[in-house]
Amino acid sequence: MTLPLDNVASFGVLCAILGVLFFLKNRGGFWDRFFVFIPIVLLCYLIPSLLRSFGIVASADDGLWQVTKDYFLPAALILMTLSIDLKAIMGLGSKALIMFFTATIGIVIGGPIAILIVGSFSPETVGGEGADAVWRGMATLAGSWIGGGANQTAMLEVYGYNPERYGAMVAVDIVIANIWMVFLLYGAGNVEKVDRWLKADSSAIDNLRDKMANFTLSVERTSTTPEIMLLLAVAFGGVGLSHLLGSFMSDIFSAMPAFTGSFLAGKFFWIVVIATTLGVGLSFTKARDLEGAGASKFGTVLIFLLVAIIGTKMDIFKMAEAPMLILVGFIWMLFHSILLIVVAKMIRAPFFFVAVGSKANVGGAASAPVVAAAFHPALAPVGVLLAVLGYALGTYGAILCAQLMQAVAP
Repeated sequence: MTLPLDNVASFGVLCAILGVLFFLKNRGGFWDRFFVFIPIVLLCYLIPSLLRSFGIVASADDGLWQVTKDYFLPAALILMTLSIDLKAIMGLGSKALIMFFTATIGIVIGGPIAILIVGSFSPETVGGEGADAVWRGMATLAGSWIGGGANQTAMLEVYGYNPERYGAMVAVDIVIANIWMVFLLYGAGNVEKVDRWLKADSSAIDNLRDKMANFTLSVERTSTTPEIMLLLAVAFGGVGLSHLLGSFMSDIFSAMPAFTGSFLAGKFFWIVVIATTLGVGLSFTKARDLEGAGASKFGTVLIFLLVAIIGTKMDIFKMAEAPMLILVGFIWMLFHSILLIVVAKMIRAPFFFVAVGSKANVGGAASAPVVAAAFHPALAPVGVLLAVLGYALGTYGAILCAQLMQAVAP
């Protein structure tokens, strides 16, 4: 046997890990106490990341992530939104938007602050001239952490950072963003304690969660084979339609010079938007009753597969490749997180809004619904809606951040 395992074997190992973890969670006794201390969603993320770091399973970037992003994510979005109460989501209030914009501001301001701090004792780390200027590379981080991959690529083109040095920025992006996700997932598993500390009013979130749980119970039944096949048709038929229409929309905007390189020209953006729209649209039809056949349960399975595969994107040993740049990223994300917590404490925002507002910026549509669903499957669409807003603001926020970083760079 050669290591790391190939994609098929790695996928099997990840599924086995998820199976063992959920088997233990249902054992009761000691395991109930264990999973209170270490949330299951965190283990579903950390164990694959450790296996990836030690070279046992393949990295998600070797092929698994492409399949996951193209098939599992849009299918999960459709299944988890087809029974959603859109009015209740809209009724979550202004705190969701406040925390989202706070997260954006934290990234915009955090970049130049990190450069100032590190530049005070290691100017060579954040210096450089021309295409090698570190602030140009960090502009790509700003694009990624406010919008996503499309915005990151756009910043690389706009500021012309040296491609040979770009790999170090990608390493910072992956390491820091995934370490931050560890804390968010841990908080999601202990949300009641965190909300008590924040003195947050989470009644709107609780009401939505309970309303969805009650609806599920009211329509739940023993699934038949025809119903499961119908779920499969809705989910993956919707995936196919999302890709078809996503390619069409992407081609339209790519052909317009004004939108070349923008998030509107990205196929993945349209796949997420269309899949979510399909699911929400179905929630106004009889298809909503498919919740009784297990729509959100299947969606949750796909979400946990996403968590496990995202875990294999993190290689903890990459921290040694560019330690000083990692430090810049760490300070940057630390400012972002402190600002979020301070504002949440001031307005008594639930931790759910902190986590989803942050990941809608830092993770985008690929991970914001994953973090939202870690609180409750019914909340996944909130992550999607905010992530779409992040795409829209990503380029503008990243340009502002880049200009500030250029102004303070040594």
